[in-house]
Amino acid sequence: MSVPAIRVRRCNGLPVRGDGAYIVYWMTAFRRAGWNFALERAVEHARALRKPLVVLEAVRSDHRWASERVHTFVLAGMADNRRAFRESAVTYLPYVEPAPGAGRGLLAALAADACVVVADDAPVFFLPRAVGAAAARAPVLLEAVDSNGLLPLAATGRVFPTAFAFRRFLHSELPAHLAELPAADPLRGVELSRLASVPETVVRGWPAVLPDEPGAVSATLAVLPLDRSVHAVAGTPGGTAAGRARIARFVSSALEPYAEVRDHPDDDGTSGLSPYLHFGHVSAHEVFAAVARHQGWTAERLAPRPSGKRSGWWGMGEAAEAFLDQLVTWRELGFNFAAKRDDGETYESLPPWALATLGRHASDPRPRLYPAERLEQADTHDPLWSAAQRQLLREGRIHNRLRMLWGKKILEWSPSPREALAVMLELNNRWALDGPDPNSASGIMWCLGRYDRPWGPERPVFGTVRFMSSESTSRKARVREYLARYGA
Repeated sequence: MSVPAIRVRRCNGLPVRGDGAYIVYWMTAFRRAGWNFALERAVEHARALRKPLVVLEAVRSDHRWASERVHTFVLAGMADNRRAFRESAVTYLPYVEPAPGAGRGLLAALAADACVVVADDAPVFFLPRAVGAAAARAPVLLEAVDSNGLLPLAATGRVFPTAFAFRRFLHSELPAHLAELPAADPLRGVELSRLASVPETVVRGWPAVLPDEPGAVSATLAVLPLDRSVHAVAGTPGGTAAGRARIARFVSSALEPYAEVRDHPDDDGTSGLSPYLHFGHVSAHEVFAAVARHQGWTAERLAPRPSGKRSGWWGMGEAAEAFLDQLVTWRELGFNFAAKRDDGETYESLPPWALATLGRHASDPRPRLYPAERLEQADTHDPLWSAAQRQLLREGRIHNRLRMLWGKKILEWSPSPREALAVMLELNNRWALDGPDPNSASGIMWCLGRYDRPWGPERPVFGTVRFMSSESTSRKARVREYLARYGA
């Protein structure tokens, strides 16, 4: 097995069926044709059994956050995948659900003739429940494969309380996994059998496949039952091609000043890769490899002992290490929580000290109270907060530094911390392109104390949860041009 065994999880007790007609790879989280351990594992099965490979990439229309914004981004990725698989013997089925529930039974119908089903193992949104349900119904072995980050999810046995603690663990454990990169193109030079035809039961029962013609994405979007008020984001196309172009631009022109400018909204010096990572159009491994190439880095430059410090361990430049702390430490810290616990977006999942201090101040008078509708419309007295919310509405993102302020002020302006959390999740999951994601949940829950510590002095509303204000943020960060861009 070329895919590390630690990344492969058997989800039922059934065997591989050698007399099946094909291998099924059910692509749900790692929506890309390269740098993908799950696809690589499916290719391994296809080669070993000398069977065709069918890749099913389906998009539901019945989940709570289905919108024009999300579907435009995802369907662009499906168009890229169609082009990528067209040059191989893989049978690619891009199913776009035309009505809520229309896709129910599709995977089961494919699995009926399969040797084995390979699924993505990602602790994201509803995917773990979907994989569990599919494994229970499948007539053959269903394997889930982890291609989330540099550290395998199974390499940790506990939830880490802080970034420092997780960073120390990474420094100790990650070197053993850095040489285990997924193949950039797992289909290159591989001979696979070609499926003569898709089973007729599948063709008849689920005909709503993404059309293979110019304008197909727009035509498909026009008839889907989506939230049209959450419009597509102009200038942020989805898909692997766009994601790779963004990686190349960031590494070649924005990486070197990253440490200096990333905290200044005026400079907009962040990578912009979050939605591409969220939807699996690019891989964290691929981003890491691009940074390492740019730095001329080899593993021999790693520090010999774990320190838990933000910089100095990788043996790269300051900017590269600052970026990798976001890509690896903070992103995978969120995945660690989501993989070990299923309550990561609940108020009760906050650390005990945060629950205690927020509870003591839950009934404190608030300086202002804004209903969720006014917050969503960016209708507040605070120009900087409103600008951040307008960026979210227009572009599906908030500058990283202002995202922290955004959450802190919602806490200050809500009747209770529990209601503040509900508003943050609603606004983020509806409007952000990186939507319901472990990394997004980490940022939101950090505003309420997760991964942090008590801070004095004790304040109204916040207690000892870290306080932030628009005034202090404006003094520490350059925001004048940002305010002009996202003003009313």
